Amino acid sequence: MSDEQPVIAKPSPYAIEVEGGRNYFWCACGRSNTQPFCDGSHKGTSFSPVKYTAEKTEWVWFCGCKQTGSPPMCSGRHKTLD
Repeated sequence: MSDEQPVIAKPSPYAIEVEGGRNYFWCACGRSNTQPFCDGSHKGTSFSPVKYTAEKTEWVWFCGCKQTGSPPMCSGRHKTLD
């Protein structure tokens, strides 16, 4: 298991309106220039994007700090970061 840590892209969640039935790939490494989604910047790291399929069209909160306990959604862990 790698001890590599993700980059904190944003110390709060990203509110995104998702489209029902569409797949989204959440950036787990924090290096993507298209946050909160993957742009391939994880290549060469131990990270992989997390696939999220929207069940319906709605607003959801994707994790920005990359420390969530329930990827790819925000779990509120950003509130405990220094």
